[in-house]
Amino acid sequence: MIKVIQDHENCIGCGSCAAICPKFWEMNYEEGKAFLKTAKKNERGKYELEVKDVECNQEAADCCPVQAIKIL
Repeated sequence: MIKVIQDHENCIGCGSCAAICPKFWEMNYEEGKAFLKTAKKNERGKYELEVKDVECNQEAADCCPVQAIKIL
C-alpha cells in the first residue's frame, strides 16, 4: 500500500491538488485549505490515506508549492 500524507496545517489553499486530482482532493473554502478525502488524522497530526495505486496523487504532491503532500 502507498500512503498519501497531507500536512494540513502548512497547506496554503492554492487549490492545485484539488484541480489536478479531484478524486482524492477537495477544497474547503470556509477554511481556505485543501482536504485529502476520507483521510484519517495520524498521531503526528497529519492526514493520511492508504491507496493501492498512487494515481494522480504524485502530480498533486509535485505541484504543491509548500510541499504539504508526501507520498510514501
